[in-house]
Amino acid sequence: MNIDKIVLVYPKRDGLIFGRAHGSPYTLMRLASLVPPEIPVEIWDEDLHPIDFNRVTPHTVMGITSKTLSIDRAKQIASDAKKRGATVVVGGTHVTLAPDDVAPWADAIVVGEAYRTWPQIIHDVANDNLQPAYVDEEWAPLAGVAPLTDRVIKMVNEKKHYWTPYLEITRGCPRNCTFCTAIRVSGKIMRHRPIDEVVDEIARRGIKRFFLTDDNFGLNFRTDPNYIAQLFDALKKLPLNGWTAQAEMMVGEFPELLEMARHAHLDKFFIGFESVNAGNIRELGGKTKGSQEKYKQIINEIHRHGIGVVGLFVFGFDHDTPQVFEDTWKFVRESELDGVSVTILTPYPGTPQRDQWIAENRLMPDTPWSLYDTSHVTYYPKLMTVDQLREGYDWMCRRLYNPASILARGARAMRRVPLAKERTKFFSTFSTDFGYRKTYSFRDQPVPEYGQML
Repeated sequence: MNIDKIVLVYPKRDGLIFGRAHGSPYTLMRLASLVPPEIPVEIWDEDLHPIDFNRVTPHTVMGITSKTLSIDRAKQIASDAKKRGATVVVGGTHVTLAPDDVAPWADAIVVGEAYRTWPQIIHDVANDNLQPAYVDEEWAPLAGVAPLTDRVIKMVNEKKHYWTPYLEITRGCPRNCTFCTAIRVSGKIMRHRPIDEVVDEIARRGIKRFFLTDDNFGLNFRTDPNYIAQLFDALKKLPLNGWTAQAEMMVGEFPELLEMARHAHLDKFFIGFESVNAGNIRELGGKTKGSQEKYKQIINEIHRHGIGVVGLFVFGFDHDTPQVFEDTWKFVRESELDGVSVTILTPYPGTPQRDQWIAENRLMPDTPWSLYDTSHVTYYPKLMTVDQLREGYDWMCRRLYNPASILARGARAMRRVPLAKERTKFFSTFSTDFGYRKTYSFRDQPVPEYGQML
């Protein structure tokens, strides 16, 4: 097949926020960079622009990446593209977690990491030898993997189109939380990109701020502190305004690395406390013990080093009762968190949590994948009703994300910012909670007509 162009598609989710999309399509940028220079490549982000199917031809290769919540939209896009004769390849977390759900309607699926299989797919399409499935779950080293090309950096124009540039430095998480997909889509081996590759990418992209997509960046404090120290030393020398990363509370046990993180321009950690209910230890993979006093000590220690903390909490574990909402709200008020994310436990495909609830007949029937967004109840809780979980979550969100609460947390965080850095830190101080407020607003949107029932 003579390929006229390759288009990589990100299905619509958030739309525009004050004229820009939320986060850059980082995975697609790296995949686009693997396309041979003689083949035209484009990234179609449906949050930015509607898809122009008139530009799809029988010689077009369309690659679609999708999470579970957008897989039904991905299916509709694939259908419309295939009507015009395009070859459609689908990858992303949902395909890795539930390949049998996608294989019937895609020309080919990509399970696991696509950076090594994507070049092979392009070669096979060009030689009329496309296979139905490509699998890479070897969790190979990250050195030299899919560096961004200048062609793609210029094409995406992150500064104009996106609020938050994404970046990956490490990958993997050895924890095995029963509800989490990380170990299933990134592997349990902690892997690191060469530091010089990270620095080069930041410089060529010209970004001053970024969010790490790493599943558990902070765990590297314990597993490879030398790498982290060298990374922080390199980032310290860059003209960054700030960056954020996901972690677990054990980062508070490494004061020397926290001090280096501050000098490396790290703004804040997104820490998965997950639950204030100590009864939920088993589901949390050993990364937290549910001790509220310990949580507060860790938050204070991180604050002492000038770094903010966004607390992540999940509602609906089997030991949760309606009291968990009041307990969490009390903890948030007492702990001086800089931002808060609250979500509803969601039984994603491929997780032990989902397998358990299928066995117990606890999944709600006729639930479209689009509601697997951590803001909707998709199963029957154990110690409360569906309405109690839904109403408790709404009660919590109304208190957390009303403008007065957001401004109060932001103002408190700004008091810890040195006067010389107030201007550069202002956006990141308030943007996190306003972003979560936007996410919560999806609760009130109707289910798309293309929603597929389970």
